[in-house]
Amino acid sequence: MAFFNFFKKKKYENEENNEYDNKRNNENTEENISAEDTDDAPAEEDEKARLSAEDDNEPSREEGSPSEDEQELPDYEEASSFEDIALSGQKKDGDKDADVDSDISDDNTDEPSDIPLADGNETPEAEEPAPDENTEHTEHTEHKKKEGFFSRIKSGLQKTRESIMSGIEQVLGGFSEIDDDLYDELEEALIMADIGVDTSLDIIAKTKKAVREEKIKEVSQVKSVIIRVISDMLSENDKPLELPSPSVILVIGVNGVGKTTTIGKLTSYYRSEGRSVMLAAADTFRAAAIDQLSVWGERNNVRVIKHSENSDPAAVVFDAVAAAKNKNTDLLICDTAGRLHNKKNLMEELKKISGVITRENKDAHKEVFLVLDASTGQNALQQAKLFGEATDITGIILTKLDGTAKGGIIIAIKNELKIPIRFIGVGEGIDDLRPFDPTEFAKALFEE
Repeated sequence: MAFFNFFKKKKYENEENNEYDNKRNNENTEENISAEDTDDAPAEEDEKARLSAEDDNEPSREEGSPSEDEQELPDYEEASSFEDIALSGQKKDGDKDADVDSDISDDNTDEPSDIPLADGNETPEAEEPAPDENTEHTEHTEHKKKEGFFSRIKSGLQKTRESIMSGIEQVLGGFSEIDDDLYDELEEALIMADIGVDTSLDIIAKTKKAVREEKIKEVSQVKSVIIRVISDMLSENDKPLELPSPSVILVIGVNGVGKTTTIGKLTSYYRSEGRSVMLAAADTFRAAAIDQLSVWGERNNVRVIKHSENSDPAAVVFDAVAAAKNKNTDLLICDTAGRLHNKKNLMEELKKISGVITRENKDAHKEVFLVLDASTGQNALQQAKLFGEATDITGIILTKLDGTAKGGIIIAIKNELKIPIRFIGVGEGIDDLRPFDPTEFAKALFEE
């Protein structure tokens, strides 16, 4: 019993002690919390004061303007679709990339470059200029024009080509070996093609020499030798035409060869070359010749010096030379009356006109162009010989090559008279008169 009372008493004392300890601990905790609140109060007041001061220093924002947070975010609420939202985000990223590139550029400016600079004597390589579209277009157009004219030459020489080559091929097809009989037959075929006797003999003589030197045994190979000999004849002593400023061209020829029309085409050609041109209507005897040349002058927008019909041709040329000299004209082209090569008095008149040109403008370069009709064949060669006795012919203009089988006369004129062929006409168009190119002509004449 005594032990039970002792234990009960001890348990009571322990409970009292525990209550005392808990109470003590609660009081300490409350004191600590109160102390911490007391310490934090001044700090909170200081933070509020600092924030208030910063608000006073910031510039006032207008009412309704977006804040920084609102400006940085894309306006997704106003976007009409997911594509608008994506584009808005891309724009923001692009702005950031631009800022980064700008920062990098600024940083590189401050830092020295590792790339060595060029010496003072060196110059940086210039970038290649971009090709001029206008130049390319112009070159393409000129190429097409040249290509088209070559086609017209080839087409115009078709009958001449058939006349020459068909006779040669027929002769070669009848022989199995090269001998004198073969050459005699070839000579006859060339004469029949309006190449002329003397020129045909020269062609055969040069062909024989080439066959012997090259030791040709096959008959079929003779054809290529003849073509080469004729091509060399066309290109022999060929010099380009030069017309310095001032120059005078006296155009001569018989009636019907297309002289006045040729002058109109010449005017168009030289005008396209940027030259100033004046015309003289010295063909005062043929009806409507003055009017015809006046039409060409209007068409080419050039001045035409003219007198009344049946007036003195030398007087017209006199006035034209004076007018061209006063106007500093680059080129004066003089039309003349159609002169028959068997009329001596007309040849004398031609000498008179030529003398007027030389006397009135000594500084002018003078050319005398004889216009021949290719369709007249050997008669054209005879005209050239007689006109050459009356005046110094400096060039031949061969017209009407298109559609004639007698174009071989151009070979005879070039070989026998040694007069350069300056222009050829292969049609009625204003652009169908072009400078004579021996290589191009030979190619068009013999190309299959």
